[in-house]
Parts: sequence; structure tokens; C-alpha cells
Amino acid sequence: MANKVYKDARSALEGVLQDGMMLMCGGFGLVGIPDKLIHAVRDLGAKNLTCVSNNAGIDGAGLGLLLETGQVKKMISSYVGENKTFAKLYLEGKLELEFNPQGTLAERCRAGGAGIPAFYTKTGVGTLVAEGKETKVFDGEEYLMERGLFGDIALIKAWKGDAAGNLVYRKAARNFNPMMATAAKVCIAEVEELVPVGAIDPDHVHTPGIFVNRILCGAPYDKQIEQRTIRKA
Repeated sequence: MANKVYKDARSALEGVLQDGMMLMCGGFGLVGIPDKLIHAVRDLGAKNLTCVSNNAGIDGAGLGLLLETGQVKKMISSYVGENKTFAKLYLEGKLELEFNPQGTLAERCRAGGAGIPAFYTKTGVGTLVAEGKETKVFDGEEYLMERGLFGDIALIKAWKGDAAGNLVYRKAARNFNPMMATAAKVCIAEVEELVPVGAIDPDHVHTPGIFVNRILCGAPYDKQIEQRTIRKA
């Protein structure tokens, strides 16, 4: 078995990260994001990147870090309302944006990983999302064609992984990570706990190691809260 384990995020990205790549970035807000890998992308300085992510984190965290350094050329996203830097760059014409309904984005990633080049959905028909896209009628209903997404590198965050790359996600952090892990030429996963092969029950594996090319332990993590809400006294 080839050695998939790397000492840190930077070394895991070296030799594969290049300018102009499409990065599939797991996570939702600040939940389940490949935090250490995003920091390493920033530090390595790759430019003109296209990032596929549900959103772009927040100012100063998550993919917001790459927006602040001007490394992202285009975002393919569903929700961008938490990031003022994102809005500023877009309104100034410095950032391309391809909006997707959230379910459509998830299915585009899943389709890409399954080798499905395109699919039809009713979501978005008759809206701005449909502009310039092919439509077709099935059983008297109009459907919109959406393309599958397949990137150069998938940046994935999991709770637990083993040296073979088998991954287990925890609760809401599962979000976009499983489908994105299959939808790129190279999948790099960071985990909170790295265990020996055989330590994970095969029935508990969410992403099989065959999809994962490189893995690292990113612990410890400073888990930030996107919107802290407390009950009034």
C-alpha cells in the first residue's frame, strides 16, 4: 500500500497544487471545513483558483482567507451572505460567481464523482439560474440541464481517518465532504484523529480510502462559531 500519510497540510499540497486549479472545498460555513489545508493553500500562494464550496466561510476564516489574499478567481457556491469581502470583490468585478441552488450544487458534485457529465432538474427553471442553460421537457414538465462538477483537488475534512485513507465524518460536518471527496483528480483529507488501518469498523466508513490520495492529522483545532447565539437573561 502506498504511503498516504503526510506530516502536515503544506507537505500534502506540495507537488499537486498549481495556479488556475479548481478546488472542491468541503464544509458548510465553518462546519466541516478543511481549515489546515485552506491555510496551506494561502501560504503556498496559488493564484487564479476556482473554488467549489457551499459558501466562502466568513471574513478572516475559511475560504475568506483566500478571498482576502486575492487568490480566488471564481466561486461556484450556493450561499455567500456571511462574507463582506466576498460581496465587495464581486461588486467591484474582481470575483466571478456562479450561483447554484444548494441541492443542485450537492448533486453537481455527486454527479461529477459518479462520472455523470450532466443531469436534469426542475430547480431553477424560469429563474436567473436558468439563463444560458439547456432545458428539456419530460412528461410535460420543463427541466434544466446542470453539469456535473469534477475538480483538480478535493480538500476534505473528516473526524477520523486511517492510514489507508478511510474516512468517518461526524454529525453536521458530514455535509458536502463525502460527495466532494469523490469529485476530483486528487483528494487530500485532513482529520482530527488518525488511527491505524483496521481501527475503523468497515461498516462505519463513509468515504472509502480508494478515493483518498493523501491524508494528514490536523489536530488540534480551534473550532470557531459562525454566528454565536445566546439566550437572553
